[in-house]
Amino acid sequence: MTDTVQPSSHDAMSFSTEEQRRRMYRRIARSQQLRYALLVVPLILYLLVFYIYPVAAMLADSVIGPQGLTLQYFARMAETPIYWRVFSGTVWLAVITTLVCLVLAYPLAYAMSRASPTRAMVMFALVLLPFWTSILVRSYAWMVLLGRNGIFNDWLMRAGLTTEPLNMLYTTFAVYVSMVYVLLPFMILPLYSVLRSIDSTLLRAAEGMGASRGKIFLHVVAPLSKPGVAAGCLVVFILALGFYITPALLGGQRDVTIAMLIAQQLDMYEWNFAAVLASLLLFFSLLVFAIFDRMIGIERMFVR
Repeated sequence: MTDTVQPSSHDAMSFSTEEQRRRMYRRIARSQQLRYALLVVPLILYLLVFYIYPVAAMLADSVIGPQGLTLQYFARMAETPIYWRVFSGTVWLAVITTLVCLVLAYPLAYAMSRASPTRAMVMFALVLLPFWTSILVRSYAWMVLLGRNGIFNDWLMRAGLTTEPLNMLYTTFAVYVSMVYVLLPFMILPLYSVLRSIDSTLLRAAEGMGASRGKIFLHVVAPLSKPGVAAGCLVVFILALGFYITPALLGGQRDVTIAMLIAQQLDMYEWNFAAVLASLLLFFSLLVFAIFDRMIGIERMFVR
C-alpha cells in the first residue's frame, strides 16, 4: 500500500502565484511587442508607398506593353549594341572612380585615425564640408574651374606649362575629376571608422617585436581595414553607377551614362524601355551587393 502525498495549500498558492507572474510577464512582453510594431508601421508604410510600389511598377512596365505581357523591350535591349556600350562604359566609369577614391581616401583616413582628437575633428569637418553644398552647385563650380578661362587653365598658362587654354571641360577627364570629388567623402567615412577602431596595442606590440612601419601596415593595419575598404568601395561604386547630374553637365557626347540614357528615354515617352534600362541597373547593383556579401559579408562591413 503506497502513501500519497497531497499538495499543501502553501504549495498550491505558490504555484498559483508563479503562474500569475508568468501570465503577467507574457502580457507585458506582448504589449511591448505591439508597441514596437506600432513604431515600425510608419516606416513600413513609407517604404511600401515610396519605394516598393515604385520599384514594382517599374519592373511591371518592363514586361507589360499595350498588348499585355511581352519581352520585346528586353529583346530591343539585347539587339542594340549601343545600349550595351553605354552600360559597359558606365560600369567602367564607376570602377575607375571607385579605385581613384580608394587611393586618395586611404592615406587621409589613416592620417585622421592617428591624429589627435582636435586635429581629427578639424579634418573630419573639412571632409563633411562638401555635404553642406548641393551637388548641382558643386558641379557648376567645376565647370567654372575647368573652363577655358577657368582657374586651372590660368594657372597652367602663368606657370608656362601651356601656351593656350586646354579643353578640359566636356571631357571624360572632367567627369572623373568631379565624380571623385563628390564621392570621396563616402570612401573616407567608412575607412576612418574602421581604422579608428583598430586597437593601438596591436600596433605597439608589432613595433615592440621589431616590425618596421611598412610591415606593421601590411600585416596589421591593412588586413584589419578590409571591412572599411569593402564598405567604401561598395557605396562609391553603386552611387557612381547611378550618377546623372555630373556626367550630364561636365561630360561630352561620348560620356553618356545609363542614368542619362534612362532620362533620354523618358523625355521621348519611352516609358517601357526606360523601365528595362532601370531594371538592368537595379539587377546589376543587387548582383554587386550579393558578390560583396558573399566574399566579405555585409555585417562585417557595416557593423563594428
